[in-house]
Amino acid sequence: MKTRKILLVLALSLGVFATSCSNDDNEGETIIPLQGKYNLSQTGSIINGQEVLVNAPQNAEGCNRDYLELRLSNTAVIGDYNGSNCALTETTGTYVRSHNDLTLTIGALSSTSDIMNLTNKELKIKDKTTGIITVYTR
Repeated sequence: MKTRKILLVLALSLGVFATSCSNDDNEGETIIPLQGKYNLSQTGSIINGQEVLVNAPQNAEGCNRDYLELRLSNTAVIGDYNGSNCALTETTGTYVRSHNDLTLTIGALSSTSDIMNLTNKELKIKDKTTGIITVYTR
């Protein structure tokens, strides 16, 4: 009888634990890791309620695509390929993620964006000040 009571208490405890561990605590935040190297793919904005994106004009023709690398150390590296020889210029700064906000600080400039989409293959952000949407792909 004592064993049955222990098993019943254990079963009830596991049931309560399983129902209390839901994913609702995220408040819409994605759980995909943010760290990684992302290639600049598209830019755009919302016009008349429609998202309009074009291939990123920042990518120099004939060169590798510019990129954003977000490291575990909260270091942000922006890679820019430019010129006739596609020379790479890297600029280093920091980033902070707070829920679905991403703040990049490069030198004295800081910008905060909403993370619109974050998957294993894409990071889409929208600048809170300018409304510019930037799509990066892995």
